[in-house]
Amino acid sequence: MQAHPLRLGPGADLRAAIVAAVAEAAAGAGGGAGAGAAFVLQGIGSLSVAQLRYAGMPAATELRGDLEILTLAGSVSPDGAHLHMSVSDAQGRVSGGHVAAGCVVRTTAELLLALLPGHAFSREADPFSGYQELVVRALPPA
Repeated sequence: MQAHPLRLGPGADLRAAIVAAVAEAAAGAGGGAGAGAAFVLQGIGSLSVAQLRYAGMPAATELRGDLEILTLAGSVSPDGAHLHMSVSDAQGRVSGGHVAAGCVVRTTAELLLALLPGHAFSREADPFSGYQELVVRALPPA
């Protein structure tokens, strides 16, 4: 596992920046098979806009205001990210769900990414869930 700490500044699209950072880190590590197999181990920070898809809902719900990221974790593969996050608003109410595009960093987002060079991640249709689910494959030693 290769740890990659990351700080995102104001205005960054949280999801897009994570996917780009994993791709860049994988390329810097030599790329190749399995490049982009990673996990977001944790994240904290603040957002001005959160786009969260709640369980069982077909579309994301937009939250606006001063929002604190309480937790952020998930997997990143070359063909997509699966991220979950909980945020609190200025009154301390907590919402959580699947991170959709359009989450905008307010002041900072501090993340720890873990690149897994010995693995290849992909997302493939799962007949039971009906979703593109993570498939993990171990790569043979180099």
